[in-house]
Amino acid sequence: MQKIYKKYETIISFIMLSLGAILAAYALETFLIPNTILDGGITGISIIISKLTNLPLGILILLINIPFVYIGYKNMGKWFLIRTIYSMILFSLFLSYFHSLNSLTNQMLLATVYGGGLLGIGVGLVIHFGGCIDGTESVALVISKKTSLSVGQIVLIFNLIIYIIAGFCFGLDRAMYSLLTYFITFKVIDFVSDGLDQAKAALIITEKGTIMASEIFKRLGRTVTKINGKGYISGEKEVLYCVLTRIEVFELKKICEEMDESSFITISDVSEIIGEHIKSNKNNKK
Repeated sequence: MQKIYKKYETIISFIMLSLGAILAAYALETFLIPNTILDGGITGISIIISKLTNLPLGILILLINIPFVYIGYKNMGKWFLIRTIYSMILFSLFLSYFHSLNSLTNQMLLATVYGGGLLGIGVGLVIHFGGCIDGTESVALVISKKTSLSVGQIVLIFNLIIYIIAGFCFGLDRAMYSLLTYFITFKVIDFVSDGLDQAKAALIITEKGTIMASEIFKRLGRTVTKINGKGYISGEKEVLYCVLTRIEVFELKKICEEMDESSFITISDVSEIIGEHIKSNKNNKK
């Protein structure tokens, strides 16, 4: 029964990854790109290059994302890699498919609001189900663990640089509309998947606490607090407490499934973090 449930869960997650990638591609090709409104991250860089050189946008996104996907794989594991590659390929294919469609509106404000909103829903779905269509977040996550900056702050800085470049290439008004689109998209992502840098607290009850804590540190770079506990019926248990970002929750679930299928996990929101518990440097492992 458990295997059937996992298979069903996997199928549903890939359906939602597909839906998210298609919605994101549709938003770009029917609202944003025809009006020269840029997305952020690697997609934004690809749009600028595509506009200036007429190279296919889908191919550019795939090629430029390769090193970023590798960084994400090294820090998030194989399941992140599989889902990210799947999402990016589908995203790129549908960018090419929707490229022939006419723009749904020539009104800049309407394109900004509806394009940004639809893009946010698509990207949010992909992130929520363990994938990624833009490698910027993967690099931001690595930098965040080694600095005092959050993932969202790093992505914002990166995007501001892109929009400044867009301002020189396409005009200041396009840069400002692009920045407005970014804020709308980010807020919708926040609604769909609780945000890229939304902190989460995981409480894991298991019989293999030491092994699981080591694997969490190895694959996510997150420190874990271990507490000895005792179940009313099940007896002696180990309780692990870990704080992480929303984008890492999916990989944490995979670790728990691999290490101990009988583990019990609760995930809750963290409204504020005081100290550096959420960030750890993998070099400390040495």
